[in-house]
Amino acid sequence: MKKLGLTILKALLFMVGWALLVSVLAAPKNENPAVWRFWAELLPLLCTAAVSYCFWLAEKRKICIFPSTNLIKNSVTGVAGGVIWVGIPFLIMAGIGAFRITGHIDVRGLWLWLVSVLINTIMQELLVRGYLYQMIRTNYNVLAAACVSSAVFTVLHGGAFEAGLIPVCNVLTMSFLMTIVLEGTKSLITPIMMHFVWNGIGAVILGGVSLAEDYPHVFMGVFEGSEILTGGNCKMEGSIIVFFINILMMIGLLIYYRRSVYKSM
Repeated sequence: MKKLGLTILKALLFMVGWALLVSVLAAPKNENPAVWRFWAELLPLLCTAAVSYCFWLAEKRKICIFPSTNLIKNSVTGVAGGVIWVGIPFLIMAGIGAFRITGHIDVRGLWLWLVSVLINTIMQELLVRGYLYQMIRTNYNVLAAACVSSAVFTVLHGGAFEAGLIPVCNVLTMSFLMTIVLEGTKSLITPIMMHFVWNGIGAVILGGVSLAEDYPHVFMGVFEGSEILTGGNCKMEGSIIVFFINILMMIGLLIYYRRSVYKSM
């Protein structure tokens, strides 16, 4: 019980410390929305890094909070996996007539918007699969770490609860999928790049994934048909198609990475 209580206390202190730090820092005003969004994403990342560093020191540097083996290989793997992950649902939806592109717009500062997406992705992955995940994994096991970190990840995407069961299941399975990728590649770089491609292509390019409202999208897309297929207001992230793709990819990667993942468990 003492071990459990200490683990819970560490997790709570980590999340509360992060939340307090983020709440007191505001992005500087800027007339350029792309620049403002950049700062709005960078500050939470710096807060996450600072809190993670403090807890890493408190753990006497015994926990690796940012595993990053084979940087180039795992970056390429993450990008390729992300393209497959976001591409298949879009192709299926387009094939059955649930999604179509009606036009496009020229997005000013597109590269900076994408950099902001990357920063946001790094922040999310470091927050839930950095210190928090590795601390629980060290004290208990991968399954416990995956469940707790995925619960935190889902709570951070609070809009999913308002949208219904399928969006919640999609967020949960997405988090478990990223955990499998992390354990399989032994690198946080891979899930970061997969998550980045999902948000970058899915939201900023195709407009089918929900990010902050001020993010633009290059293509103007329309979702038509049953909400269970199109996702309704949640767009692709509320679609049953994404849920099944997540499950299939989880099963496929568990088989592919079975030695690495099972050894971790």
